[in-house]
Amino acid sequence: MTKNQWIKLISGPAAFTAVIFMLQGSFGFNGAAAMATAVWMALWWILRPVSIAVTSLLPIVINSVFSLIPSTQVISQYFSEICILLLGSDMICMTWSSTGLDKRLSVKTLCYIGTSMQQQVLVWLGASAFLSVFLPNVVVAEIFCPIAAAMLRFAGEKDLSHSLLAAPILLAIGWGSGIGGFGSPIGGSANLVAISYLEKMTGHEFMYVDWVMRFAPILLIVFLLNLLFLWHLPMPVNELQGTREYFQKVYASFGPMRRGEKIGLSVFALAIALAFLRPLFAGFLPGLKPAYCFLLLGMLMFVLYDENGSVMLRWEYAESHAMWGMYFLFASGIALGRLLIQTGAVKRLAEALSAFPLDGGFITVLVFAAFTTLMAEISSNTAAASVSIPVVASICQSLSLNPVPYILVTIIAQSCAYVLPVSTRAIPVAFGLDAGVQIREGVKLTLLNVLLTACIGFVCLQIPWFGKL
Repeated sequence: MTKNQWIKLISGPAAFTAVIFMLQGSFGFNGAAAMATAVWMALWWILRPVSIAVTSLLPIVINSVFSLIPSTQVISQYFSEICILLLGSDMICMTWSSTGLDKRLSVKTLCYIGTSMQQQVLVWLGASAFLSVFLPNVVVAEIFCPIAAAMLRFAGEKDLSHSLLAAPILLAIGWGSGIGGFGSPIGGSANLVAISYLEKMTGHEFMYVDWVMRFAPILLIVFLLNLLFLWHLPMPVNELQGTREYFQKVYASFGPMRRGEKIGLSVFALAIALAFLRPLFAGFLPGLKPAYCFLLLGMLMFVLYDENGSVMLRWEYAESHAMWGMYFLFASGIALGRLLIQTGAVKRLAEALSAFPLDGGFITVLVFAAFTTLMAEISSNTAAASVSIPVVASICQSLSLNPVPYILVTIIAQSCAYVLPVSTRAIPVAFGLDAGVQIREGVKLTLLNVLLTACIGFVCLQIPWFGKL
């Protein structure tokens, strides 16, 4: 191991120790250790002395050594409903490569979208943001990432982790899947947390139409910021290899779809449809959530046969091709959030907000947006909403302010996290996106978005209708 590798390796535990030493007085040992865990993980995700999947296991190890919270609260996150959804989706998509469906979909995508990089980014970002208005963010990222990765490889980008062309496309999917979540109440569980809190506060139902009227225009502004940022990322060329006519010829050479391809595509489409249509059967099948729909249909691949009489998916193939690292990476964000909340670290951070000169104006909105975004970065959107909304409401009440418009601003902020490869942002990384690129570019976009959210929120405060529910 070289000296540089040793430095990268030691940086994590060294920073962990330093953060505990600095914060223990104000956060207590457990809270300081939870904050130090977040710093250690972020450093190793950036420097990558070990696999990012290995780094994702740190919450389990650190909690077992220091007994910060009950171990079951951390370990259970590594096979949560979201991880089950990822596993089920992965099992379905594994059949794409064995049947050739991945090539067919990638070439068809290139035929429709074209090879212009700006057009590619626009379509992937737009489609991801639009679908995540209606579907869980994770489902959207799981739909588009395998298609985009297959398309990029077919276009000649073999090593996606070092591809300057792959980065903006995969970032567009990861970030687009995140920002679209606040476009409608059903865009994510964090929105339902917000609605529940607002309804208890106001004493009446928060109509979905009221949500859309307030957030649809804001989503468009946030979308444009994301699009312009992605368009300005470094790209060595303006076009993917090939032309639309070339890909149309390639697609024609595939011939008609075979039985195996049809099964792989149909089962995936059925899983998406069940996730989308859940309100129709939730009343009599309350336990059949999207995660279990994907798992059920993924297991179906082990008993369905293609045109050659071969089973669509064998366990040996699934075992060796499953994206185990993606499951750990996604779960680590939820586990880290649990550590931060249960140890009281988040509560201490919230108390620190009182030190700011808050008077209800622009600075107040800026602080609320920054705090909520930080919570979304180091945990999940749902955890961010659960923590930030009560804090914001409490501070507003102490300042004799109407908390409703400020809570609505936090809803925007909780969906606009771009940096760490946790939650939805872990999925593009699992498909080849360099986590270091996401962190480096995500920091820039986060700063811009916090400022944009604060400006939008301050303008909305001047509109009496915005805060009346």
